[in-house]
Amino acid sequence: MDEKPASERNPVRIRRWTSEDLAALVACQRECYPGMPEETFMDERKLRMQLAAFPEGQYLAEIEGRVVGYATSLIVILDDESPWHSYDEITGVGTFGTHDPAGDTLYGSDIAVVPDWRGKKVAARLYKRRKAVLKRFNLRRMVAGGRMPGYAEHAKRLTPMQYVEAVKQGMLHDQALSAHLKAGYQVLGIHYGYLSDGESMNYATFLEMLNPDFDPARRLIAAPPIRRPVRKVRVCAGQYQLRPLTDWAQFEMQVEFFADTANEYHCHFLLLPELFTVQLFTLLPSQTDTLEAVREIAKMHDRYCELCKRMAMKYGLYFIAGSHPVIDHEGDLLNIAHLFTPSGQIYTQPKLHMTPAEREYYNMQPGDDLRVFDTPLGRIGILICYDIEFPELSRLLTRHGVEVLFVPFATTERKGYNRVRHCAQARAVENVVYVVMAGCVGNLPQVKSFLINYGQAAVCTPCDFAFPKDGVLAEGEANNESVVIAELDLNDLAVQRDIGSVRPLQDERKDLYQVTTTMRIETIQVR
Repeated sequence: MDEKPASERNPVRIRRWTSEDLAALVACQRECYPGMPEETFMDERKLRMQLAAFPEGQYLAEIEGRVVGYATSLIVILDDESPWHSYDEITGVGTFGTHDPAGDTLYGSDIAVVPDWRGKKVAARLYKRRKAVLKRFNLRRMVAGGRMPGYAEHAKRLTPMQYVEAVKQGMLHDQALSAHLKAGYQVLGIHYGYLSDGESMNYATFLEMLNPDFDPARRLIAAPPIRRPVRKVRVCAGQYQLRPLTDWAQFEMQVEFFADTANEYHCHFLLLPELFTVQLFTLLPSQTDTLEAVREIAKMHDRYCELCKRMAMKYGLYFIAGSHPVIDHEGDLLNIAHLFTPSGQIYTQPKLHMTPAEREYYNMQPGDDLRVFDTPLGRIGILICYDIEFPELSRLLTRHGVEVLFVPFATTERKGYNRVRHCAQARAVENVVYVVMAGCVGNLPQVKSFLINYGQAAVCTPCDFAFPKDGVLAEGEANNESVVIAELDLNDLAVQRDIGSVRPLQDERKDLYQVTTTMRIETIQVR
């Protein structure tokens, strides 16, 4: 299966790659795509799975033992009437678990050449091997999602389709698109959100190359096409009533009420409010100073985690158990949200902005980390109360693939609640995401910072045809202990971002302003 060098001036060898090449392929990816987010790269585990699924479709180019390019592919059956699939959907999140030998389409997952070997016909020789696979397996066509890394520079004056036309006519050159057109691809459309790709402004071309040697009489297709999977999740947001306690068992019983209710209504996620654990203040002597009291309940962190972890595992929930005060290794007090999983894992997200009241009553300090939680059901983010009032955080999370924002909050009266609520609604509209809110209700007479509470749980949506006209999928009756349950269709978000009446993610003027970060946003694979 080796291809001999064409000449001594271009001593590149094209061959199938093996398990011994995995480390070199990982390094080659990073050299080819220096500007891509870390989470988009394939690790050795996924490359090994790709090789096991379809070894005949994986090729590399090497010179004197150095891997200078590669091409990966798999066979699928696509439903032409469905919207285009994301990279993760069509490749099984890069594992090629969607490979189907009964398919009629070769999907070009990736092809790349290191910078110092571009323009030397390495990509053309890799494409030659792909075309040989088309002929060998009698496949109808080859398709791919193509990057447009030069588009950001022209986004101010050209729409994505205008940019493609300019490249097709030779008026502009695009490192990826020009190579695809030269290889023989036709552009069938443009789609948003195929990959997290800042250079392409998250756009990708839908490319097709027909096989002129395809013989339909020899191909009997018995398998159904890949259809966009149904991606729905059910969420439960609790309006948690703060009431005096006489012992820990009462607190545990109240928390389990919400977990049991979420389970009874077949929910995947349960959200409780910010600092609902201040209810534990009532177990302390009444004369305890507030600053001392909050540090006393911070010492109950292990019991809080044990309880919530047990509830998540018992009821099979992804449990965002509000937030709880935590003392860090430097002795500072932080307000930290916790995500507990059905498998018993615990993940955290600190609050990044402190209100004046938090500083005054608790001397709390802001955290510094922003995280994306990549769950098996979809990517989620957690922004605690005041954090939702800073739109930059939501935009950064959305750019990292977040589809649902969970907002645990605690507000004392209606004007404070409305600040959080209206900002949550705005974040849903401007980012085309769902925002789930849960707050405290009731009162704690002996706790000055929680004497009264105003709360109304809600699920906010974008405002367009696929969603409620007022952008509210569900909301509770204010100031009563209850739950709000809603079913979120994540596919609606994907379609809306592509064909919505307005498209704020695509229409952002990055030539005029930028939303950037000085911190690394961590993407956590949730088990």
